[in-house]
Amino acid sequence: MAIQIDAAINPGNSGGPAIMGNKVAGVAFQNLSGAENIGYIIPVPVIKHFIAGVEDRGKYYGDGDEDEYRDPLVREVCRLIELRTAWTPKFEGELRHLLRSLKPKQVCAVLKSQADERVALEVFYWADRQWRYKHDPIVYYAMLEVLSKTKLCQGARRILRLMVRRRIELRSEAFGHVMVSYSRAGKLRHALRVLTLMQKAGLELDLSMCNTAIYVLVKGNKLEKALRTLERMKLVGIAPNVVTYNCLIKGYCDLHRVEDAIQVIDEMPMKGCAPDKVSYYTVMNFLCNEKRVKEVRDLMEKMIKDGGLLPDQVTYSNLVHVLCKHGYGDEALEFLREAEERGFRFDKVGYSAIVHSFCKDGRIDMAKEIVSEMFLKGCTPDVVTYTAVLNGYCRLGKVDQAKKMLQHMYKHGCKPNTVSYTALINGLCRGGNSLEAREMMNMSEEEWWTPNAITYSVLMHGFRREGKLVEACDIVKQMIKKGLFPTPVEINLLIQSLCQEGKMDEAKHFMEECFNKGCAVNVVNFTTVIHGYCQRDDLEAALSLLDDMYLSNKHPDAVTYTAVINALGKKGRIQEATELMMKMLGKGIDPTPVTYRTIIHWYCKMSRVDDLLKLLEKMFLRQRCKTTYNQVIEKLCSFGKFEVADKLLGKVLRTASRVDAKTCHVVMDGYLRKGIPLLAYKVACRMFNRNLIPDLKLCQKVTKRLMLEGNSKEADNLMLRFVERGCISNQHQEHLES
Repeated sequence: MAIQIDAAINPGNSGGPAIMGNKVAGVAFQNLSGAENIGYIIPVPVIKHFIAGVEDRGKYYGDGDEDEYRDPLVREVCRLIELRTAWTPKFEGELRHLLRSLKPKQVCAVLKSQADERVALEVFYWADRQWRYKHDPIVYYAMLEVLSKTKLCQGARRILRLMVRRRIELRSEAFGHVMVSYSRAGKLRHALRVLTLMQKAGLELDLSMCNTAIYVLVKGNKLEKALRTLERMKLVGIAPNVVTYNCLIKGYCDLHRVEDAIQVIDEMPMKGCAPDKVSYYTVMNFLCNEKRVKEVRDLMEKMIKDGGLLPDQVTYSNLVHVLCKHGYGDEALEFLREAEERGFRFDKVGYSAIVHSFCKDGRIDMAKEIVSEMFLKGCTPDVVTYTAVLNGYCRLGKVDQAKKMLQHMYKHGCKPNTVSYTALINGLCRGGNSLEAREMMNMSEEEWWTPNAITYSVLMHGFRREGKLVEACDIVKQMIKKGLFPTPVEINLLIQSLCQEGKMDEAKHFMEECFNKGCAVNVVNFTTVIHGYCQRDDLEAALSLLDDMYLSNKHPDAVTYTAVINALGKKGRIQEATELMMKMLGKGIDPTPVTYRTIIHWYCKMSRVDDLLKLLEKMFLRQRCKTTYNQVIEKLCSFGKFEVADKLLGKVLRTASRVDAKTCHVVMDGYLRKGIPLLAYKVACRMFNRNLIPDLKLCQKVTKRLMLEGNSKEADNLMLRFVERGCISNQHQEHLES
């Protein structure tokens, strides 16, 4: 619905207010081509209806769909679904009764209104199982549309199979949704196989599916394949449209081939498809990201001159926000000034973005000038604007100025919110005033604001940095009582701090308390405590906690096992370490390089090489490490067990790599230090036999020692080997011999 007016709406005026007297009559929409001074505006009731829809659902679905979302029956079904964790047979019976009363469009509204797409999928399957109810075809398409915005590709594939099995009419739209879902999950091959499934279903490729395929390829960084798809489209008679070319432009920009992207824009008119503003915006966003502002201006002029597209409010707003996002406040301010000169008016959102950009760069004075300018232009700063300045002061360590800004907000009738107070608390904590920050948070009820999880986390980290771990733990407990849960990373940081101070029992108690209260305690948290006990040589406590992990359904990983195995080896309990290693392998856990190094170190130190080799063979079945034997030989040499190391050289010399040469050098050097140059000579000969060239300087040392011991024949032979390989000349050999 639109209202016709007898006023001109020029390009670039769209989206601006239409004023009648001193009131807004609507929003400028479009003009009538071929006529003078005839335009159309969107009336205020339609705008209010749109805003109400966005506020109610978070997004706008259109007039027809919006009626479905507002339906009391749909609302009641959604309410019952939210209570699914406390379902009783009575609840389910009521929901079953309501389900049979829903129209197909209302079922679609229920599915689309779920915040969690997995819940929507569960509801879809549950409804499908109910007696005297059958999904309408549009419900299948609605469910596929919901899943196309997620990585739940298996669910989308299953629904497509249901549609085929139940002989529901298939359109290319269904296959497109499944393709996009596979693409979001990173399964590019599976996404492209959907095209084959579509052809088997007897559907012809259309423009929509081709565009979807190109989009999927571009998202998967397969631009060359996307270009080949474009060529195939033309061969089968499918003409690309502006969406096709925009996908390719995005692909070129993602690969930093902006010149090719601009070339696509230049060639589009010759191919019968004029570029739209999205084509130019995509390249502009890339150039803004690269801080190539001059080229952005050139492209804007090109858009006006070649494309006949005038920059509007959306153009400038987009540029300002993108530039601010990447920290280019000065350039964003230039575009804002230019937009205002052309008659466009920026709201507080645009100004706040520039203020935030300046504050991030530490340019508070410039940010305050922008805020003052906002007042002069009748654009009242909001809580977001003030909070940006407040946070800027805190980042510079000017907490007193930040406090004054908080009072300034109250003075101008702008009530600070949770983000404002959290920023100030963060500034206090970074300045070492965590106790003052806690007092501020304790006053939250009197100041009419509610701390969130980030607020508590900031305060906890403040106490932790100051070494006040008891207070940090109290903050976490207080946080949990409020129904807010710390993340595993935050829990782990606090556990680490306790462990570093040797407070292992407190760390364990804190972790168990978090776990019992429902926090997301994970295997890393358990491993940190176990490692702490191992560091304190309290092996019994570490082993006990390892058992508790299984009881808590937290399965140890390779890091957990390696920490305990290392502690057992340190205590000389090598048999228990072996049993634990076998248990780890039995659980299907692959050993890491650290696991290999730990096992090798302790077995070699105790001269249990035969047992080590048997264990390594079993470890190889799970995860092979190429340098295992190299590590064994080098570790044996470090412990002075050269003869044992020499016996294992055959396993190393099979591959004859650079790593193997280094290992052989370690053995040779060990023999030299032990005063057995003849054995070092034999190792060098074995290297030559495997086409490995020993280190010349090391071999020169071996030669000198051989000569001193009267083994001149072996010394000459060693240098002759280097001459044969062209590593040294005859004259150089004679010089060495002399």
